[in-house]
Amino acid sequence: MKVSTQWLSQYVSLEGVHAEDLAEQITRAGIEIDSVEQRNQGITGVVVGYVKSKEKHPDADKLNVCIIDAGQGEDLQIVCGAKNVDAGQKVPVALIGAKLPGDFHIKKAKLRGVLSQGMICSAKELGINDKLLPKEQQEGILVLPEQTEIGTPVVELLGLNDEVLDFDLTPNRSDCLSMIGAAYEVAAILGREVKLPEVNLVEGGDAANSHISVSIEAQQECSHFSARYISGIQVAPSPLWMQNRLIAAGVRPINNVVDITNFVMLEYGQPLHAYDADTLNGGAIEVRMGHEGEVLKTLDDQERKLDERMLVIASGGKAVGLAGVMGGADTEVTPGTVNILLESARFDGGTVRKTSRRLGLRSEASLRFEKEVDPAAVVPALNRAAELIARYAHGMIHEGVVEQVVQQPEEKVLILSLSKVNRYLGTQLSMLEVKTIFGRLHFACGDYAQDQLEIRIPTRRGDIERDVDLIEEVARLYGYDNIPTTAIEGATTPGALTRPQRLRRTIRRLLVHGGYNEVVSYSFTDPDKNKLFPQLRGSNHDVALAMPMSEERSVLRTGLVSNMLEIASYNRNRKQENLALFEVGMAFFTEEEKLTRQPQEVPLLGLLLTGRRQQAQWNTANDHVDFFDIKGALDGLFDYLGLQASISYRADQPEGYHPGRSASVYLHAGTQEVRIGTIGQIHPDIQRESDLEDTYVAEIELTPLYEHVSEQITYHELPRYPSVQRDIAVVVNDEVPAGDLLNVIRETAGELLESVQVFDIFKGERLGEGKKSVAIALVYRHQEHTLTDEEVTGVHQQVIALLSEQFGAELRK
Repeated sequence: MKVSTQWLSQYVSLEGVHAEDLAEQITRAGIEIDSVEQRNQGITGVVVGYVKSKEKHPDADKLNVCIIDAGQGEDLQIVCGAKNVDAGQKVPVALIGAKLPGDFHIKKAKLRGVLSQGMICSAKELGINDKLLPKEQQEGILVLPEQTEIGTPVVELLGLNDEVLDFDLTPNRSDCLSMIGAAYEVAAILGREVKLPEVNLVEGGDAANSHISVSIEAQQECSHFSARYISGIQVAPSPLWMQNRLIAAGVRPINNVVDITNFVMLEYGQPLHAYDADTLNGGAIEVRMGHEGEVLKTLDDQERKLDERMLVIASGGKAVGLAGVMGGADTEVTPGTVNILLESARFDGGTVRKTSRRLGLRSEASLRFEKEVDPAAVVPALNRAAELIARYAHGMIHEGVVEQVVQQPEEKVLILSLSKVNRYLGTQLSMLEVKTIFGRLHFACGDYAQDQLEIRIPTRRGDIERDVDLIEEVARLYGYDNIPTTAIEGATTPGALTRPQRLRRTIRRLLVHGGYNEVVSYSFTDPDKNKLFPQLRGSNHDVALAMPMSEERSVLRTGLVSNMLEIASYNRNRKQENLALFEVGMAFFTEEEKLTRQPQEVPLLGLLLTGRRQQAQWNTANDHVDFFDIKGALDGLFDYLGLQASISYRADQPEGYHPGRSASVYLHAGTQEVRIGTIGQIHPDIQRESDLEDTYVAEIELTPLYEHVSEQITYHELPRYPSVQRDIAVVVNDEVPAGDLLNVIRETAGELLESVQVFDIFKGERLGEGKKSVAIALVYRHQEHTLTDEEVTGVHQQVIALLSEQFGAELRK
């Protein structure tokens, strides 16, 4: 909200207060002032001049020689190149010695041999944003009203001796989206009175309800609609002082009727709209919801497709305006308009906001309705605008306000305890001091009981809901800097990470130390990408966004792999081919086709490897990564977390993965077995579509790890007795997983087995078709004594016998 200090001073005295000091005080009281803009950007010596004559320059077709009366005692000869300069105009004239923005000094000069004693100025040359001027004045010199007095300083005439405060308002302080609201705030800070505008309304003619009518069908979306009928208006430019006020607020003047509605909106914070009453069907106005497929051409000449969720103003069954957002082009006020219906209403903020978002259409009116307008300002703002239209557009206000009120605002009364104020703020304020503060705020207050006040909240302050809101008002007006520093009292709880947070940090640290780079991808994705890897999805549905930024980001992700492939492809296209990436993030699922409750969030760990294992050196092979590189990363992670003995891998063919180089990951917890993830190479078709080489990924659910990882550190003493190693090579059918062999060995050998691992797999004609040889190293050790050959041999023979029994394994000779 841009607040002109000249305009603000009409409602509250700013005598003795500089704009910069005022901005500092307002900021300290809780509303940040982004900037203080000086409208005068360095203008001196510019006055109003009268163009007495204009003649062509004798030696230049595009120049004119003008004789100007600038109130200096003698006429000035000025050479001007503007196309729109003409005799009889009042124009801004920069005299000899004047200074313009950009430190541009005006000197006596000769242009093509003709003396020029000054300069006729355009709005841009005066430092005015010409985009905020009426369209007819955006090019050429600035033409001033005919009644302007010659010799008047232009800085005063155009209101450039002004400073504009830019209020950076939080959503709860919508009361300051008006000059009167800002005046109440400044008056409370400075301890001064507020002077509201006087409305001297003169009605005439017959009753307004004989020309117009109002009905509200959508009563939940519109609680109050009021209108006045004004006849015989003359559409013309608004007075210059009003144009200056609007330009200072960043609003472009259009004509007297539209400018008055904008002026009053900025003054009261209540948006208004004027309809050409003769274009309405018998002057009838109906407030209803839109119809599916209904089309409305708005004031910006765009056709808008409406639906049943949008609140519209209709007449004769046809929509003529978007309630609270923008009027319709068919009923706008034009130079030929004679009779108008002036609207002031209270629309539901949520409905206006949704309509504005769906249509991508924002306006000053929608900005205010979204944050809820003051219900008590609806009729006063209407009367104020009607009076100004009668004064400056020479219209006649017909008797009475035509309105329908669905719901009157209830007076809000709160009880505030002085002891609570002092306890919350750590102050020792007296009852008189607190009453004085509420008096400055113009909150009516009186004694309720001992130590308590009864405070009546003005309707303009919709942000005041509870007694703590009142305490905040006391704090900011008493001055945050004046509140004493006190020690914290009461029990305190030391901050700490939750178990899942600690585990996620551990995982990140281990992977980063292992050479992986963390990535963070969008939680939004394409529906087709969710279908690439459906192994976690089950029968769940996509969680669609209500307002997606694009179709490619229209649903929440159900996994991490598809987004990580996108990141890998992005890096590969920029010559970064050797990638080791990981991400810890959420996937989202819902069982509902139409979402009615929060979706389920599943924490996941994603890994990706592609490219070469290491940079080629003279003494190292230039090998590509494979399945066992990414499996090794997971093994190291599980080992650190103390889960290695509980994890198993089982060959699998999940969708989206290479059918022969993929596996599912299982966690064994007691007698239960839980599938926690997938590991493997991406399917070749998907690799080609992503323009990637062989790429290996893993996706692990973290919730089971949260539940089964022990955070207690377990210590083992170093072995005191020697180990015994036995190697065996067994021939089994090719389809027998080596992991199953290792599981049987662990179960059979029991506590004597210290470690077991596969060190060779061999296939050849000597073994026979469909056979393979698996070489396994077993290490035995006892913690209390040295093992004897008999002990080791007994256990070892049991291992061999059970392998033979369960898998038909034969010792290779």
